[in-house]
Amino acid sequence: MNTTALIVGDLQAGIVDNYPFAAGVLPVMEKVLPAARASGIPVIFIRFGLRASALDVAAGNQLIRGLHGVGTLFHEDSPETLVHPRIEPLPGEAVVLKRRASAFAATDLDRLLRAQRIDSIVLTGVATGAMVAATLYDAADRDYHVTVLSDACADGESDVHDFLINRVFPARGADVLTGHEWTARL
Repeated sequence: MNTTALIVGDLQAGIVDNYPFAAGVLPVMEKVLPAARASGIPVIFIRFGLRASALDVAAGNQLIRGLHGVGTLFHEDSPETLVHPRIEPLPGEAVVLKRRASAFAATDLDRLLRAQRIDSIVLTGVATGAMVAATLYDAADRDYHVTVLSDACADGESDVHDFLINRVFPARGADVLTGHEWTARL
């Protein structure tokens, strides 16, 4: 039984198609996903979406309020919040809807992982300084071993991505590999 899961975070149509930095991750993911699947590694997709009514947007949370306010790009029922079609989930693969940065925050991700006896996660997605960092810290607090695929993540601020990948994540106990390095180990 495999004890590792691949987490694909926020690589949804609206983000990839509207933020050029995110599109650069797709070619790597198009190689990583088939390799993970062929090795029997469960793939869990994470998508970010807010209620169109804004009932889940606190008045004091300016970041979330700003995301909600950019039209339907981040509204949960919008097709823009679906996983990008180039890497869409296969039947039976889990898709978790989240409403904050961490893929664990108020979602059933932890339950999905523990039900499959997963103790290690491989993080991919965007943005490195948001979803990836928040999920990494949350996963570490829940005692998961974390690997981050450096070229399967991206951030609108390349210096933020580089700092997190090269300095912060390794210092916090995460393994950092390229997609090629990781798939070669499978």
